Amino acid sequence: MGRRFQNCLAIAMLACLGLPAHAQTRTAPPVWTVPEVGALPNDAHGQLVRRGRDLITATYAHIGPQVTDISKRYAGNNLACSNCHLSAGTKKFAIPLFGLYWDFPQYSARQGKDISIEDRINSCMARSMNGKPMPVDLPEMQAMVAYLRFLTTGVPPGRELPGLGAGKMPELKRAADPARGKAVYARACSACHGPDGRGIPRTHPITDLGYMIPPLWGPDSFNNGAGMARLITAANFIHFNMPHGADYLNPQLSVMQAWDVAAYMISQPRPAKPNLDRDFPALLEKPVDTPYGPYADKFSERQHKYGPFAPIRNAIKKLKAQKPQSQ
Repeated sequence: MGRRFQNCLAIAMLACLGLPAHAQTRTAPPVWTVPEVGALPNDAHGQLVRRGRDLITATYAHIGPQVTDISKRYAGNNLACSNCHLSAGTKKFAIPLFGLYWDFPQYSARQGKDISIEDRINSCMARSMNGKPMPVDLPEMQAMVAYLRFLTTGVPPGRELPGLGAGKMPELKRAADPARGKAVYARACSACHGPDGRGIPRTHPITDLGYMIPPLWGPDSFNNGAGMARLITAANFIHFNMPHGADYLNPQLSVMQAWDVAAYMISQPRPAKPNLDRDFPALLEKPVDTPYGPYADKFSERQHKYGPFAPIRNAIKKLKAQKPQSQ
């Protein structure tokens, strides 16, 4: 009875809108859900995908800097990929990994050329994991790629799923303030990540089993070339995912608090990636919050790091308009 009533109500609403009843099924968007790894058979493909998921959730245990096999030490810190790609890359607006496989090859402004999905993984290895690239034929690389392809099961090429990226909240008209962010951090973040931002390791004194709570800065964190070292990415990620229990429907920090605490986080010391000046060979394509030069505009590195970003965007827009079409 309940379902019949709902169907009748839907048809009545469509009639009020002047639409035929069959439009209800014709216009309804298809529903996609994250595929379940545990439902895979225990064959070669299922094992490869599970291996890829393990590499995402426990990267440090398989290719970290303290694994027994020295030849497998590709990550330079004891983080896991899932420290940024939450819930093994399946949480909306937590930089998810689902639905991305068919996007590659794609153009990378940072590299100034088309890149493969393996190139994209290695970019994370060199930046977020502060390590070195993995060979394309490495079994661990092949397992990661298999997992990413699995997370695109049922997604046709060209379709963009909702929830990708880190979300998008309003920007501040002022610069984000690390000093204000320090107070937010002390209240909302330090209980988990520690007052020194070093996180909580699973084992002492070494970190061969990674972290219960990852470090946000310091020698075992992501380096200054990582995406999370950029304010817009960090602030949106924090707003829609932190502190523990928050999600994109129920943020726990205000917009202003998220911008300021992100500014505090990226102001802290972390490993330095060499040759950052070679990033973004076309400077007009450089994101406005890239915290290192050179830049096509005349704004300071500090403003690129903390904002406000609207004046930078306006300047870039004018520079692009002045650029000769042949270049």
